Amino acid sequence: MRARLAIQSAGIMVELREIVLRNKPQDMLTASPKGTVPVLLTDTVIEESLDVMHWAIGQSDPENLMASMTDAANILIAECDGPFKTALDHTKYAVRYPELDATESRATAAAFITKLDIQLNGKPWLYGDHPSFADLAILPFVRQFAHTDLEWWNDQPFEHVQTWLDEFKSSERFRSIMTKYPLWTSGAQRILFPDPARSTL
Repeated sequence: MRARLAIQSAGIMVELREIVLRNKPQDMLTASPKGTVPVLLTDTVIEESLDVMHWAIGQSDPENLMASMTDAANILIAECDGPFKTALDHTKYAVRYPELDATESRATAAAFITKLDIQLNGKPWLYGDHPSFADLAILPFVRQFAHTDLEWWNDQPFEHVQTWLDEFKSSERFRSIMTKYPLWTSGAQRILFPDPARSTL
């Protein structure tokens, strides 16, 4: 999701190949034996979503997403991708971790959400009136966490984060990256992303 957000923001056109992970096409595995998504094929193979974001915004940054990327913002992304993402996985896939207390995992994740809530106080985005690289890098994981239990999420005192997430989910930016595409097969018609016929920002 965040790789698509960055590519969309940068205004870079790519060929999109939608796959199902339980039936990975050989072309993908040849390019990236790691077998995870996203995979971006350019002059090199890029296999991590955050690296795809840096690649896209490094080429074009019309929204000036990098303007507010301080050391503190980079640390926030690292915390999201590290301890928060681990706690999120332990909460979302609790059945896979019977040795862990899912309630404690959720509490660990919620501590990060509280930090975001403080950061967002009085601002529509993490660092002001406009989206930043950090917003696009973190929002998809916050959405995952919220959707592990929406009833619980809506009852929490994360007023600023809840508003931030709701605004994102109701935006054209979000709707456009969530478009359903047909599965890719060898020889299939090329699908371009972002859709050149659709204005997204």
